[in-house]
Amino acid sequence: MIEAALSYLQAHGLHEAEAKMALTVVMALVSLILIVTVEVLTKRILLNIITSFAARTKTRYDDLLVKHKVFNWLAHLVPPLLLYNLVVPVFQFYPRTIDVVQSLALLYLTVIFVFLVLNALDALLEYYNQSAVARKLPLKSFIQVIKTVVVLVGMVIVISNLIGQSPVVLFSGLGAFTAIIILIFKDSILGFVAGIQLATNNLVKVGDWIEMPKYGADGDVIDISLVTVSVQNWDKTISTIPAYALISEGFKNWRGMDESGGRRIKRSITIDMNSVRFCDEGMLEKFGKVQLLQSYLREKTHEVSEYNQRHGIDTSSPINGRRLTNLGTFRAYLVAYLRNHPKINPDMTFLIRHLEPTENGISVQIYVFSNDQVWANYEAIQADIMDHVLAILPFFELRVFQAPSGSDIAGAGLALQKALVENMQQVSEKQGRRKAGSGKEIGKQFSEGSE
Repeated sequence: MIEAALSYLQAHGLHEAEAKMALTVVMALVSLILIVTVEVLTKRILLNIITSFAARTKTRYDDLLVKHKVFNWLAHLVPPLLLYNLVVPVFQFYPRTIDVVQSLALLYLTVIFVFLVLNALDALLEYYNQSAVARKLPLKSFIQVIKTVVVLVGMVIVISNLIGQSPVVLFSGLGAFTAIIILIFKDSILGFVAGIQLATNNLVKVGDWIEMPKYGADGDVIDISLVTVSVQNWDKTISTIPAYALISEGFKNWRGMDESGGRRIKRSITIDMNSVRFCDEGMLEKFGKVQLLQSYLREKTHEVSEYNQRHGIDTSSPINGRRLTNLGTFRAYLVAYLRNHPKINPDMTFLIRHLEPTENGISVQIYVFSNDQVWANYEAIQADIMDHVLAILPFFELRVFQAPSGSDIAGAGLALQKALVENMQQVSEKQGRRKAGSGKEIGKQFSEGSE
């Protein structure tokens, strides 16, 4: 057909070169019209059909492909493919032009394909992040590695076409630049290895509360990428930590607390040891009116009484035998109070214990777990417990040790000053009475002498 068209043009007075040029121009215009028509039909008709179909399906992934314009980039592949295949018949009279145009078409096709793969990976990552598995195995770092490889391969193909060398030759030449590549992509390589370790061992995932003071991180993990881990701190600032630092330096993950069903309450209250003493009958009668202590006191007093009788203890002296103390009874009350507290987890560690006595007194420590891990609720629970503990201490005739403040010292100074003034007044009054008595004595003696 082309030979017939060429003969026809030559028969109408055109030279062979002119006829070839004219025929090439006509075929190029026809090919261009065909390429533009196919691209318009693909974008306006086929893409609309695909978009409408994706909207009707229940599958979420096709919607994400539309959102990330994967089908748009797929439609962009049509023109370079047509150009690559049509350039041979169009420029058959100019072989050198075929190689140039095909190289340009291949470059364009490579770039479009790279963007197509990158957007498809973005859609896949978003689809994966919406699943429950994403919290246990973050995929973002792996997707970023694949993206890096795709871009590097695309760059090698483009460069090899520009310099007219095979991509295999260029890939083989990269071995000489291995040290430079490792230096340039050091963080990416370390981050990739760390990401594999973090994911394989399930050390951290999005949503975990982690703590890493060196980087000022104390909050929830909001993103895990190839190179960094982003943490939103409780003050809403963002801390960025190198991924490999989590492996090499270590961090604290509070996920175990969240999954355990409890959050630790560890608070101490220091008691003045001078206020600790044995319980007398009046104290036992007062404590017996507390419902939470009635069972304890009944069993304990019976146990103590039996012990003292069995061993013939002389109870006239409080030092002999066994006796209840106000501090021990207070500790028993705390146990009963917290056992009956609706916000304390009874299945986890439960301790009410004494710490070592110091110059500041003896500390009673509460070591229990709340059944509510929400920060605000947890703080409210332990605050309510400590409020109650401080309020009931005087009932057990115990005093909290507290270092004297400025007002305490000032009050002590005023009390001392007042006592000194009162003492001086009393001394002055005594001296005045003595002088008055001496005057009367002298007057009486003078009267008797005059007589």
